[in-house]
Amino acid sequence: MNNLQTKSKQRVADHGEVFTADREVNAMLDLMKQETERIDSRFLEPACGDGNFLAEILRRKLAVVKSRYVKNADDYERYAVIAVSSIYGVELLPDNTEECRKRMFEIFDKEYTANCRKTVNDETREAVRHILRHNILCGDALTMKTADGVPIIFAEWSAVNGCMLKRRDFRLDQMLEENTVNLQMDLFGDVGEYERDETGAIVLSPVREFPPIHYRRVQQYE
Repeated sequence: MNNLQTKSKQRVADHGEVFTADREVNAMLDLMKQETERIDSRFLEPACGDGNFLAEILRRKLAVVKSRYVKNADDYERYAVIAVSSIYGVELLPDNTEECRKRMFEIFDKEYTANCRKTVNDETREAVRHILRHNILCGDALTMKTADGVPIIFAEWSAVNGCMLKRRDFRLDQMLEENTVNLQMDLFGDVGEYERDETGAIVLSPVREFPPIHYRRVQQYE
């Protein structure tokens, strides 16, 4: 984990940038331990920095994947990808955004390589990089816009039919309308004033959606 709490006094002055220490990260995540150990439980960090919270969440999820699927490389790979796809972050500073993506990928790749060994492949690695590019975004969580002034859009990745993933894109401002951002909310579920289905659950309208595709080939859809 990263024990550095500040990068420079100037960055603190300009952006209020202070990173959460390891002890506090673990103490806070322990309060929601059950959720951090659900492989597909979605998390959003609205000011993720270079990923102290998100990295630890991924480590915990991958530990569960290993405990359940280490004897089957195909299952391990699939669920490890699902674990990555469930984690989201918004960061104001471009360098932190890139560092967070790199850090998350390195955590995944280290565990993936150690547990799948002879079956690892670069197609899966590129799929994970692609997912992280869509899940860890540079923008302002207060305005819910990117540096270019356009709405932040997240990709929802849903496992369907075994090895397939379905991607649907949603605007962050619509997902969080009239709600407070927190680590336990269902990002693509019960938020805002939207159409409800026959069960009473709120239905969000995606800005884009794509046909299901094998998780190793999600990068084919930009």
